[in-house]
This record gives sequence, C-alpha cells and structure tokens, in this order.
Amino acid sequence: MSDASLTTAYGDFVIHVYRDLRTSAEHVALVMGEVAFKDKVLVRVHSECLTGDIFASKRCDCGEQLQLAQQLIAAAGQGVIVYLRDHEGRGIGLANKIRAYALQDKGLDTLEANTALGLPVDKRTFEAAADIIEHLQINSVELLTNNPAKITGLQQLGVLVKNAQRLKVKPNAVNQHYINTKQTKLGHL
Repeated sequence: MSDASLTTAYGDFVIHVYRDLRTSAEHVALVMGEVAFKDKVLVRVHSECLTGDIFASKRCDCGEQLQLAQQLIAAAGQGVIVYLRDHEGRGIGLANKIRAYALQDKGLDTLEANTALGLPVDKRTFEAAADIIEHLQINSVELLTNNPAKITGLQQLGVLVKNAQRLKVKPNAVNQHYINTKQTKLGHL
C-alpha cells in the first residue's frame, strides 16, 4: 500500500493505493476525514470507467456519479471513494466495452450488446472493496450507489451497509436509453 495527501477540486483527501493480490490490479481509496471505527461512513464503490470518468462521455453517468460522490463526501467532511480498477464495462474490459458500444450504435442495449459478444452482463466482484473497507477499519457504511447488486455484494462479503443513498444524476439525450436499461433490466434505482 502507498498513500499521500491529495488536494482535489472538492477538497483535501488522502489517497491510498492497494494492490489486489487476486488480480494484481491497483485499486484506490480516496479518504476524507477520520473514518476508522466510525458508523455510517459515506462510501462510494466506483467501478473504473475510462470513457465516463476521464473523457466525460455522455453515453453513461459514471463520471457524473463519481463527481457527485466526491461533492457529497466533501460536504459531509468525511467519507471514502473506493475506486476499483479493471472493472471497465461492468468487468468486460475496455476493448470489449468499445465493441459493445459499436453494437449499441446499431440499436442493441448495453446488456444485449454484451450477450451478443458472448460476454457476461456483469462480471464484477467486490472482494477488493470489502477488503479496503475492512483495512480502513470502518464499522458501517452509507453506500452512495444506484446499484442494488453492489449493496448485496458488499453485504455478502461482510460489509455492514446501514443505508444506501441514491446518486441522482440528470439523464441526457445520449444516455437516457442506457439508464432506462439499467433500471428495467438490472434493477438500478
């Protein structure tokens, strides 16, 4: 593990980098305030999304959710962003995600595109996030998510999720179908 202070547009954090011994991926915990032994710590478990997080893609709401989570944590003065690398495209990888985009351009939705490529709809796991939350010695979390699978996935791994707070991001003309698909087919809030 490596750590250092990191000043962002949303305030001062401490950045911790963890190497996942299962996959060799380097994950990040961006921590604001004292979180050890605290209850209902605001936590965003964020899956890497190069197109949304870095390039501000309008195809998804990932980057906007990440920014909103940082804002909410900054407003509270305490919380954690767990940034999971190698989760691109719900775990299918960047090249496959772009292949799926091409199929979406032809009319398939995000799930149909993955299936047409012979890929799983979602192959992410959250062991690394649970390990990081445990390492930070957080008693319980208030999860910043719209994805019920993250809630149950973390609970099954022993994370005490006291509450989930929806991240309300306004859809745009480009991602409205994507967001509707996540709601109707994956049960997202």
